[in-house]
Amino acid sequence: MAQPIRILHVFGGVSLGGAESRIMDLYRCMDREEIQFDFLVHAECVEARKAEYYDEEIKSLGGRIFVLPKFKVYNYIQYKRAIKDFFKMHHQFALVQGHMTSTASLYLPVAKKAGIPIGVAHARSAGVDKGVKGIITKLLRLPLLKRADYCFACSKEAGAAVFGRKWGKSKKAVVLPNAIALEKYIYNEEMRDKLRKELGIEDCYVIGHVGRFHYAKNHEYLLEVFSSLHAGMKERNVRAVLLLLGDGAGMEPIRQQVKAFGLEEDVLFMGNKKDVENYYQAMDFFVFPSRFEGLPGTVVEAQAAGLRCMISDKITPEVGICRLVHYESIDEPADLWAKYILENALYVRCDMYETIKEAGFDVKEQAAKMEGFYKTGKM
Repeated sequence: MAQPIRILHVFGGVSLGGAESRIMDLYRCMDREEIQFDFLVHAECVEARKAEYYDEEIKSLGGRIFVLPKFKVYNYIQYKRAIKDFFKMHHQFALVQGHMTSTASLYLPVAKKAGIPIGVAHARSAGVDKGVKGIITKLLRLPLLKRADYCFACSKEAGAAVFGRKWGKSKKAVVLPNAIALEKYIYNEEMRDKLRKELGIEDCYVIGHVGRFHYAKNHEYLLEVFSSLHAGMKERNVRAVLLLLGDGAGMEPIRQQVKAFGLEEDVLFMGNKKDVENYYQAMDFFVFPSRFEGLPGTVVEAQAAGLRCMISDKITPEVGICRLVHYESIDEPADLWAKYILENALYVRCDMYETIKEAGFDVKEQAAKMEGFYKTGKM
């Protein structure tokens, strides 16, 4: 029996993040007798790396997980040596797909020299962290357009941000939307009632957000919006609740902000959830005031669940698939966001399956396309 083609995906880790979730959705749809995914991740201490969210599932699907030390700039020489050692031992991949674009210009050329025929850099974000870290990231990405065989991006904005303004004119450029397992998110009123009862929020108006606690997500502004909305709903004798799904290093400052606003009982920190699709059902309005994004799969998921969405105008227009999405500037007062939500709070949830599918966001269709790419190396 012929062995499957093996594709190596490079990530910082395999925790419950947007890019990781999208690749796992794709992985589940692959014909794994023909194509298998392996993962190269990074850790502070390679030997002491702790298992992450997707470790067990990856292994159950037949994938392998390899580990490199984290890149810290000052360990440039050691990092390059670790890359060379890795690809010297593991070079039987048909393709390397680097979702960690901050260092892709380092590991893709090494993979190529080791005999791996195709290197892909995959842009997932249209911005960088603030400060020195962001500056270094931009500098490291400068050679990518020349060093990768293909430059994938989840949106036009992400491609231009990561690969430069000339990216769109390059033959290497491919826009690959963040497709989702669409059928899981379709509005389910029975699940909505069940989960709202479990959470004790049956009679509440529920604002939802899904995302890690990170600078990009702008939770500080989200809380300002919710605080204003909470007061407006109180005047209508309705309790407003903010449902926050996600985890991350930035959670504690947000907890302190919630406490300062006196909203401890009405802001629910849910952490990461395996059944995130069920929580969209429990929400009434999805609010996403990010400072920057590539193409947030969470906004696609929310639309699939029939939710009205109010999102930052910093986010690509490509994610506004249907009439449910309203863009607004995060430079505007938070009260303006709250006012819009209050004025549009009541609406009928609809089945958006066909609309989202026709827009190209169904992972089953994307999986078929990617299987062809992985087999031929041609888009």
